[in-house]
Amino acid sequence: MTSRAPGQRAVTPQGRVRFPGFDVLDQSDVWDDITAGVVLARLAPPNDLGFFTEPERAIAEPLLDLLLAQDAEPRVPVLALIGTRLAIGETDGWHYDDLPEDGQAWRATLKFLNRDAGDRHGGPFSRLRPAQQAGLIQAVQDLAQRGKTWHDYPASQVWSLWTRYACTAFYSHPWAWNEIGFPGPAYPRGYLNPGINARDRWETADRIDVDPVPFAARIDLARQSHTDLTHRPGRDPKGRGPLP
Repeated sequence: MTSRAPGQRAVTPQGRVRFPGFDVLDQSDVWDDITAGVVLARLAPPNDLGFFTEPERAIAEPLLDLLLAQDAEPRVPVLALIGTRLAIGETDGWHYDDLPEDGQAWRATLKFLNRDAGDRHGGPFSRLRPAQQAGLIQAVQDLAQRGKTWHDYPASQVWSLWTRYACTAFYSHPWAWNEIGFPGPAYPRGYLNPGINARDRWETADRIDVDPVPFAARIDLARQSHTDLTHRPGRDPKGRGPLP
């Protein structure tokens, strides 16, 4: 039942390999037909059903690439997966009271991001350097962590919208499963050896035996310390006087 092009075995985003030789599609024969159909359809050529306009795509694509650190091929087609969800109205079944429904919220926040690009750098978001784009995105996260608004929307809810859709799309794709060593749906096969460092015969050991949580915590602490130093109350981050 496995469906993949020649030379496409064990593909991971950007070719990042922590589980050498592991390919979740090797397990597709033990999935039920409906599950296999759903998963294998995600390998089809991207088709986002035209939800986003071309100008919106030009903003959303680098936004999503930066959120997910997809800086080279092969890339998971996150934009297409999100566009398809929004086109058919497949949302999470809820939205924040302070934001419009998800499709409209996506359109509005992309417009605001592009507006910030023009205000701060004099050009559209799509034409900025990646570092400039990242700075504009980071500004939204910084506002979110301080409980502030961004273009009259709660920044934390905007950040949640972007990251929720980005992560859901990314980790729905078999290439991402290869990257994290996820053997796919448990039904109907099941797992026989649950537990820390316990593996079933179809699982592969992680070649990087390092817990990433302490490192991530140190990075976040350093970034927050930098924010505290550069965003003193009532001052412009660049020291140009009181904030408006």
